[in-house]
Amino acid sequence: MVEAATRKAEVLIEALPYIQRFRGAIVVVKLGGSAQEERQHAEGILEDVTFMECVGMKPVVVHGGGKAISRRMKERGIEPRFVRGLRVTCEASMQVVEQVINEEINPGLVAILERFGAPAATLRGEDILTVQRKTETDPQTGEVLDWGFVGEPGEVDVRPVLELIAQGRVPVVSPLGRDREGRVHNVNADQAAAALAGALRARKLAYVTDVPGLLRNPEDPDSILSTLKISEVEELIAQGVIGGGMLPKVRSGVAALQAGVGKIHIIDGRMPHSLLLEIFTDKGVGTEIVWNE
Repeated sequence: MVEAATRKAEVLIEALPYIQRFRGAIVVVKLGGSAQEERQHAEGILEDVTFMECVGMKPVVVHGGGKAISRRMKERGIEPRFVRGLRVTCEASMQVVEQVINEEINPGLVAILERFGAPAATLRGEDILTVQRKTETDPQTGEVLDWGFVGEPGEVDVRPVLELIAQGRVPVVSPLGRDREGRVHNVNADQAAAALAGALRARKLAYVTDVPGLLRNPEDPDSILSTLKISEVEELIAQGVIGGGMLPKVRSGVAALQAGVGKIHIIDGRMPHSLLLEIFTDKGVGTEIVWNE
C-alpha cells in the first residue's frame, strides 16, 4: 500500500520539472480520425489534454475525421479516394465532410472535454484558415493532380484561438478552410494542425495516431525511430520508409518546425496516457521530429 503510494509520488516528482517548464506553453494536439474511432482511446487522449490544461498548459486540439467521413461517404454511394495520403474531395464529398466534421465530431469532442472538467469550445477551421486549392504536377508523368475541394493552408487568423485561450478554454478546431472566394475546402488535418501550431509559435505539436510512431519497417512495431532529424527526412521518403498517411504528418511537421514550433511528436493514441508519457516523462514514447542538433 505504502509502496504504491510512494511510486505515485515518484511519478509526480518526475513530472514536476516538465510541468514547470511547460506551464503557460501552447501545445497543439492533432487527434487523428483513426485515434477517434475507439471511444476509449479518444477519451484517454482528451483526459490527458484535460490534465495539461489543469497544470497550466494551453492545449489546442485539432481533429481529423478520416474513417467517419469515409464510412458516411460509402453509405451515400461515394467511394473514398486518396492520392498521396490526401482525400480527393468532390462537391458531394464536401457536403459529407462538413456535416460529419462540424455537426458530429467537433461538438462530440468538446462534450468529452467538458465532461472531464476542461472548459472547451468549438472553433470551425473555415473561420480561421485561408486556403488555396491544392494542385500538383506529377514529376514523373507530368499529370496535373487535382484533389478537388482540398485546400492548402495559407494565412491563419490566430485571434479567435488566442481569445479562447485567454478565457481559459480549450479550442477544438475542425480541419476546414475557406478560399478567397469564400468556398469551404477540406484540409488535411495534419497540415491544418501544423499551420496553426506555426502561427501560434507553439512549444509542441503532437500528432496522435494509431501506430507507435514512425516505423522503419511497417510490419515491425519495434522498428520505431525515436528521433527523426530534418536532414534525414528526404532520404527516408525516397526509401519508402515515410509514405502514405505518414507523409503529410512528417512533411507538415517539418514545416511547423521551420515556422518556429519547438518540437514535433508522433504518438500512439491506443497507448494509455501516451500524450502525458511523451511530454512529462524522461524517456517519452513515439517519434520526435527535431532540428539537426
